[in-house]
Amino acid sequence: MAQDLPPEVEAALARAKVPREAVTMLVADAEGVRPPRLAWRPQAPMNPASVMKLVTTYAALDLLGPAFTWRTPVYVDGPVQGGVLAGNLYIKGQGDPKLVIERLWLLLRRVQGLGIHTIRGDIVLDRGAFEAAETDPSAFDGEGQRPYNAAPDALLINFRSVVMTFLPNRDGRTAQVSYEPALSGVGLQATVPLEAGACGDWRAALAPAFTDPARIGFAGSYPADCGEKSWAVAYADPRSYAVRAVGGMWAEMGAKLQGQVREGPVPAGLRPAFEAASPPLAEVVRDINKYSNNVMAQQLFLTLGLQQKRRGTPEAARAVLRQWWNERIGTGEGQPAFDNGSGLSREERISAAALAKMLQVAWRSPLMPELVASLPAMGVDGTLRRRALRSNGAAHLKTGSLRDSAGIAGYVHGASGRRWVVVAIANHGSANAARPAFDALVDWAAQDN
Repeated sequence: MAQDLPPEVEAALARAKVPREAVTMLVADAEGVRPPRLAWRPQAPMNPASVMKLVTTYAALDLLGPAFTWRTPVYVDGPVQGGVLAGNLYIKGQGDPKLVIERLWLLLRRVQGLGIHTIRGDIVLDRGAFEAAETDPSAFDGEGQRPYNAAPDALLINFRSVVMTFLPNRDGRTAQVSYEPALSGVGLQATVPLEAGACGDWRAALAPAFTDPARIGFAGSYPADCGEKSWAVAYADPRSYAVRAVGGMWAEMGAKLQGQVREGPVPAGLRPAFEAASPPLAEVVRDINKYSNNVMAQQLFLTLGLQQKRRGTPEAARAVLRQWWNERIGTGEGQPAFDNGSGLSREERISAAALAKMLQVAWRSPLMPELVASLPAMGVDGTLRRRALRSNGAAHLKTGSLRDSAGIAGYVHGASGRRWVVVAIANHGSANAARPAFDALVDWAAQDN
């Protein structure tokens, strides 16, 4: 077992000005039958950033099964005659992480399939399945308009974000702006002036105004050379997003609502008219890991608490993961410190030895294909599409990045045909500059013949 770092890794850390005492690195046989090839500070507890999603997603696959789906029941409280519901329509969120606009449209289309085109009462949204406190989306890093900072919600619609598409008109003077979804009660600027010149920083050129929940607008202009571009932003008032999205889409579908869209519980004893099912967990886990989706990971985390402890709270989810870890992975390498399951946290900690042990357990499990398929393939897709191996090897690895933490972990396919677990994490003010050192470690692991 090598205790010193490979020379190419040492050199890359030196160029990055990241001291070797700020990193942990481990390369071990995926089967867990031989001593590690490399173990550098393997027991040091580190902030893993989004690498922590590996623990959440594998635990979920193990506890819930890859075919698990989230159900969103819809209730009709009143008679339906002549296309009119004489009562309320209820939609109960139960944590579906992928209730995107297309699937919300299908859900409301099924409501219309019940013969309902006018609702005399209200559309009532039940968000009570999760008991997570509402948080300030800017609190973590001051980037509240970035969709990755969206908070979990039992009725999470479209990640609480608005996708704006800009397309220059043929008149050469303006660009059309379309919005998904159309939020009820929000003024949406339909066009922006075109300006000549290179595309450049087109978002800044638009001079956007996103802080007013009642209006999305732009004081600037759109560079004509940009052609068609899309931009996803988090809505300024996340608490009202679901109400506005459902109301806007119901109206856009040509249906009528005589009451209002509001929040409230489903009445006791009311039976669902139908349930909308999410994609299976295996597909959701691919989205979480390949694209490092924070809010989907937090939805999954709270779902573990809801499914295993009947409480959709962070405390219940942490208890589930601690119990699962002790039973399935063991306590020999120490237990991770869990927070929200996504890695978007200053509190979560795990050692390279503990994470490698979990990856070895996963490799030997029947769920190995689902977990490995969910990881970005180096140089191919997801968060690793632009980071290729210099050797002829291949790797499936989860990445992580915060202001002062960066990491990579997963499986490397060696030239010899062996499979290796690789874990590398840096906690330092220049942690993100250590990525070339991580890539050098992956290359070193792959060159094993």
